[in-house]
Amino acid sequence: MSQSGNQEKQIRRALLSVTDKTGLVEFAQVLASFGVELVSTGGTARTLRDAGLGVQDISDLTGFPEMLDGRVKTLHPKVHGGLLYIRGNAEHEAAVAAHGIEPIDMVVVNLYAFEKTATQPGVAFGHLIENIDIGGPSMVRSAAKNFEDVAIVTRVSDYPALIEELKKTHGSLSRETRWRLARLAFSTTAAYDTAIANTLDRMAEAPAPGSPANPDKTAFPTTLRINLPLAQSLRYGENPHQRAALYADGSGLGVAGATQLQGKELSFNNLVDLDACWELAQEFDEPMVAIVKHTNPCGAATGNTILEAYKKALACDPISAFGGVIGINRVVDGEAADEIAKLFVEAIAAPAFTPEARERFAAKKNLRLVELRVAPPRPVVKHVSGGLLLQDADTGRINESELKVVTSRPPTPEELRNLLFAWCVTKHVKSNAIVYAKDGQTIGVGAGQMSRVDAARFGAQKAVLPLQGTVAASDAFFPFPDGLEAVAAAGATAVIQPGGSVRDDEVIAAADKLKMAMVFTGIRHFRH
Repeated sequence: MSQSGNQEKQIRRALLSVTDKTGLVEFAQVLASFGVELVSTGGTARTLRDAGLGVQDISDLTGFPEMLDGRVKTLHPKVHGGLLYIRGNAEHEAAVAAHGIEPIDMVVVNLYAFEKTATQPGVAFGHLIENIDIGGPSMVRSAAKNFEDVAIVTRVSDYPALIEELKKTHGSLSRETRWRLARLAFSTTAAYDTAIANTLDRMAEAPAPGSPANPDKTAFPTTLRINLPLAQSLRYGENPHQRAALYADGSGLGVAGATQLQGKELSFNNLVDLDACWELAQEFDEPMVAIVKHTNPCGAATGNTILEAYKKALACDPISAFGGVIGINRVVDGEAADEIAKLFVEAIAAPAFTPEARERFAAKKNLRLVELRVAPPRPVVKHVSGGLLLQDADTGRINESELKVVTSRPPTPEELRNLLFAWCVTKHVKSNAIVYAKDGQTIGVGAGQMSRVDAARFGAQKAVLPLQGTVAASDAFFPFPDGLEAVAAAGATAVIQPGGSVRDDEVIAAADKLKMAMVFTGIRHFRH
């Protein structure tokens, strides 16, 4: 900024036009107590009058009535001239005097509830369009541009601090405050326009009744707009020398919208791992527990109860589970909590915890307990140098009828159940990935290896439970028979993989020679 200091500006006239009237009357009463002239529109003016406040209608200020079903109220030189002219500029002062334009020192605006309207089931296209605010953003931008002389208030949450400052300064606001409010104001209009553009893009992809057709529809938006407000600053990122923050969509869903019940502040790594284990747990309808370390499952299992599933998941790799993060797809009861509390873990995510479970965990003061609600799948964004990558969420699932048996021996019913379980887990393991499983329980996990045969060997080396009679899942095809031979040597009797290698015939022949059953899914689950 070119100027410095903390120059105060007396507020003498304020224009108020808000959709959310929370706290409005109290704020306006404080303004009026310092002799501020109040100018307002429509419903806002009625609310202020009902509270006994004197208000000038915007039409009296402009000399024009509100018109076109309220589309035109504040779009007038007497509004924008009063906001934009530079106080003390001789040319500007002469112009406003010649045209009878009076200064407006504060604007209090929050915009039409476009996003709320857009989420209403079956909202008519015409109704949605009428909820695009024009006059409000125009006033916000005018006032924010001229923050040296004008204060712009766009958030109800700012009222208390502003009231406190107005009382201390007898009706003035500092330049520092006006500058802060201006930055917030431009963030507000940017977010508002982004919400409109994103909503209309979504409607073009799946047109609502009455909305225009989109003959040039593409799979992804021509411009990627990300609009998420700051939810919280984090102590640091993946490492202490990195700054970090969480931004959330405000839905209250998923990890970003979780409710923390106890424990230390969630870290960057906690949030990443919680997302990984929660997403894995949601793959299953039966009670399921996933124990994750550095985004990879070191144990995952289903059971008749959460207690049974937890014991099975822990047995896979109890050493790696130490200091891990746990995702659970059922309410956690006291019995399960008793067992889980024996292990040092960083955080636990579940839909809910019973009072008994909360009581058991309360003794572990640093343990983070987090209640989550399932969020719908969203496109995945990844950073690369100079840009972003966008892809659909990996929602691919497969059932028994979609599997293709490619070996002479089909899998037994028990092998088939375990193959489908292992396939769901391997989707959540970093590539190259091999998962050994049996009886709804991971036995060995080979994650993030540079070759598939190494993943097969590493998964077997990590196993602490017997590998004989397990099945193996591979997130992508076996490029050579050696990977298949490695899982067979470890004790696996059946394999599930996508297929699609130029050497599929060699891999199938190797499986037949080893008397293994093998099925192809036709889809892969690379995870980078």
